[in-house]
Amino acid sequence: MIFRTTIILVLALLGLPPALPAQCSGTLGENIFPGGDFGAGTENIIQEDPRIAPGFSYERNPPPVDGFYTITNNTGGTGWGGIYLTWDRFFDNSSDPNGYMMVVNSSFSPGIFYEQTVNGLCGNTDYFFSADIRNMLKIGQPGSDPDVSFLIDDEVQFSTGNVPKDQRWNNYGFSFRTDPDQTTVKLSLRNNAPGGNGNDLALDNIAFRACGPEAGITAVREVIGTCEDGGTTVIEARIIGGQFDTPAIQWQVSPDGVSGWEAIEGARQPILRAEQVRLGSSFYRYLVAASTTNLTNSKCRIISDVRTITTEATGFERVDTICAGGSLQVGDSFYDRAGVYTDTLTSRLGCDSIVTTQLAVVPDPGLTAFITDISPLCQGVDDGIIRLDSAAGGAAPYRFLLDDLPAGRTYDGLASGSYTYRLVDRVGCESAGAIILEEPDPYTVDLGEDRTVTLGESVSVQVVSTDVTTAFTLDPPEVPCDTPCTQILLFPANSLHLRYRAQSQNGCIATDSIRITVNKLRDVYLPTAFSPNDDGVNDEFLPQSDQSRVVEVAYLRVYDRWGSLVFERENFAINDRTMGWDGTHEGRALPLGTYAYVTAITYLDGETHRLSGDVTLLR
Repeated sequence: MIFRTTIILVLALLGLPPALPAQCSGTLGENIFPGGDFGAGTENIIQEDPRIAPGFSYERNPPPVDGFYTITNNTGGTGWGGIYLTWDRFFDNSSDPNGYMMVVNSSFSPGIFYEQTVNGLCGNTDYFFSADIRNMLKIGQPGSDPDVSFLIDDEVQFSTGNVPKDQRWNNYGFSFRTDPDQTTVKLSLRNNAPGGNGNDLALDNIAFRACGPEAGITAVREVIGTCEDGGTTVIEARIIGGQFDTPAIQWQVSPDGVSGWEAIEGARQPILRAEQVRLGSSFYRYLVAASTTNLTNSKCRIISDVRTITTEATGFERVDTICAGGSLQVGDSFYDRAGVYTDTLTSRLGCDSIVTTQLAVVPDPGLTAFITDISPLCQGVDDGIIRLDSAAGGAAPYRFLLDDLPAGRTYDGLASGSYTYRLVDRVGCESAGAIILEEPDPYTVDLGEDRTVTLGESVSVQVVSTDVTTAFTLDPPEVPCDTPCTQILLFPANSLHLRYRAQSQNGCIATDSIRITVNKLRDVYLPTAFSPNDDGVNDEFLPQSDQSRVVEVAYLRVYDRWGSLVFERENFAINDRTMGWDGTHEGRALPLGTYAYVTAITYLDGETHRLSGDVTLLR
């Protein structure tokens, strides 16, 4: 059987280089940073300083403080003396529970926190630089967000903007092209925001790869191959994109599609005639680069998609084991007892095969799952964790499944509620159970009802909370209150909304606000007559009011009936009898009669009101 397709080469027109997007629009090569995922290990904290963060110090007993970093696989695991209440608890961004990540507590000043030099590159070649970054702060926590720039040879090429507080890993990256003779670049990551309050991040899966055209493999149909009696299959390279003017190709074959890739001698053309090499599946791909020289450099080439070519046997034997109570399907037949069974099947390629199955049945081994579950700390926040620590009984490897989620080992970001798990071993024996993540008690704060006061009066607001408050903010920020702030005392000059935002000892957030309305009473008393006869009653003429509402008397002026100024006093306290008019002018007692006055009163809210009228001087 021979399947043929056509190679498609889309090259840059008129020799102009293509415009590079922020992302690689084609196919990537091997990761030049195999250690960009920081590796894996059984210790939660790497003790040896990796020396990868210029200007930062390494912390072996996290959490790191400002200007320090650590390499860890779990921010809440053994080796951490504790974790800041505002920080999230999570594992590295991989399926390996022992995988490492870098946790950075930013310096007070912006700066480089990761730097590596890459050698052995090729000139005029596109590369893609990317990394997974996670904001350390929980959702809703106050504090600045990381803002990371990617630098090539100390020049900023791309910036992430604010990395969100979404308790997720976010991937960022960009493409760039080396100069014609450039073989070395320095890669740096710089945090642009200052440290102090927030701006802390986790880093994982740093990747640096060659970026080339789209490299695929065409075939007539999805399932390709031959029967055991022989045949040849033809596949062809599909290269779309103008990054390589004259692409150089080298076909490879692998027994498993993952490792053991070997070059096929002489296979350097777009068309490959794949001869039968083994029963079962063989995996094919090709390397492609701008030239034959670049093709030999793993840092300058890209890797195509993988195609599977299957050679099916006309007869084969299989040995299988199932758990008691289960069954094995072979074609349309189901077997649940130990024995030897023979079936004739037709494959997707049309090959007739005689299958002999030797089936064993094992008793239920009493499979047991040892699970750690951590309920959410705060109501309404999905930060619960369910993790399979180990399994006993049965035959490894095991699969751990939670509800309808994909199989894994650790499930984080879970809400409170009931979850069903299944633990399945290699032969299909399984155990199941339910796990309940408890709903935490709500954390609330209460400032009471809205209040109305008269200008000059104080307001005492009691703060009632359902848990210990470890941090808080007030709006307006100038409102004073000492930690733990159980009573707020105000002397409001104007109506306001008082807002209170608190954080509990578990890092939960609660808010409340009240409206304080100020009734601006302007009650000033000015007598219509006074008698300065030293009898202690109405001996002076002056404004009088509640001194808690009045800042000062801006001025008091008195005029005789001809309009001459006979008394003036400025900027004195309300009710101060020593500042009032005693009926004299320049030391001479004035005759009885009616006098005009004008006065201005400045109140606690900053407003000044003018009053005028007549007063009778009695003798």
